[in-house]
Amino acid sequence: MDDGRASAAAAAAAKNPRRALTRLLLSVVRFSAYPSAVIRPALLLLLVGLALVVTGCESSSSESGSGTTTVAAPTQTGGIDPLEGADTTPVEGAAEGTGTALLERVAVGRHEGFDRVVFQFENLRPGYKVQYVERPIVEDGSGAPVDVAGGAVLAVRMEPASGFDLATDEGRLVYKGPRRIEGSDAGASIVREVVRSGDFEAVLSWAIGVEEQVDFRVRELDNPARLVVDLRNH
Repeated sequence: MDDGRASAAAAAAAKNPRRALTRLLLSVVRFSAYPSAVIRPALLLLLVGLALVVTGCESSSSESGSGTTTVAAPTQTGGIDPLEGADTTPVEGAAEGTGTALLERVAVGRHEGFDRVVFQFENLRPGYKVQYVERPIVEDGSGAPVDVAGGAVLAVRMEPASGFDLATDEGRLVYKGPRRIEGSDAGASIVREVVRSGDFEAVLSWAIGVEEQVDFRVRELDNPARLVVDLRNH
């Protein structure tokens, strides 16, 4: 076999390595009667070419698989941003009705792509303003400093709202939960803690301590009336 035929065989092997290997084996049998001085150089050239082709195919296949895995990893949520439209600018909203909104529950949770803080009301949803603020955080009315863990603080100011109902003669405590809620207890990854920073003259304030400033989104939900703050956690 001359150099031209060997090159042609190597090219054919690139298209179908298995078929080329089969032909090689048949060639060994067919030309076994030829003198070794004739067959050895040709077989050696063909074997080297075939080995290079097979190695190249295996390398190409491995890189393609790795690339697919790397690209597919971030698409676990189907390529949909769970907090589309979220950013770090202040968000405001009007009250849904008249009267003081009565806070009855505060909850923290973790979801795919974001941590969530929920303020649930007994009767209606108040007006609100949610924005990042600088320290120090002080308590409404008393002016006492309020410690909030985290690298940044997202303030949630709601009015008219309270955790105490003054409409009755003796008053009624509506919110009976803690003033400080640890984010780690709920499995949150960006929210460090949620702290009440004021409940004074129908102005209810809570501070959300986060690891750093991240995009957030505010949603209004009904049945029951809720104010929901979602913060990006990745």
